[in-house]
Amino acid sequence: MPFDGGSDATATGLGGPQALGMTQVLFVEVGMGADQHGQDATKAAVRACRNAIEFNSIPSIRAIVPGGYDAMKLHIQIGAPEGAKIDLAKVRAVFPYGNIVDPIDVCVGGLLAKSGIAIPEMGDKNDDFVICVASVTVGY
Repeated sequence: MPFDGGSDATATGLGGPQALGMTQVLFVEVGMGADQHGQDATKAAVRACRNAIEFNSIPSIRAIVPGGYDAMKLHIQIGAPEGAKIDLAKVRAVFPYGNIVDPIDVCVGGLLAKSGIAIPEMGDKNDDFVICVASVTVGY
């Protein structure tokens, strides 16, 4: 289900490396991010993407990927609560290298939970707690 988070936010059916714009998939990283106060789906999506990549070190990328980091491709898929608006430029900024395969896929997923408290000073409009998940596929 498409979101209106940006012109490249679409949901697709995935099927193999070619469907991801890649010749070879090397690995998939998964992360979760949340914004407990402020109901900011972009903040939750950025945190999910950072969480997916921040505990990995793949020093052999230069040896595995023809062309090294400059030729590495990343396919990003984000699950967010229905109706969430995500600034995909901020999501793209999370990744220090590699080429993000367009489009970034944003689909209905994640969770809209209740935090149990709304704190206006923290930007809360209500007690919604926005949770997003991210899948980052790395290949070439």
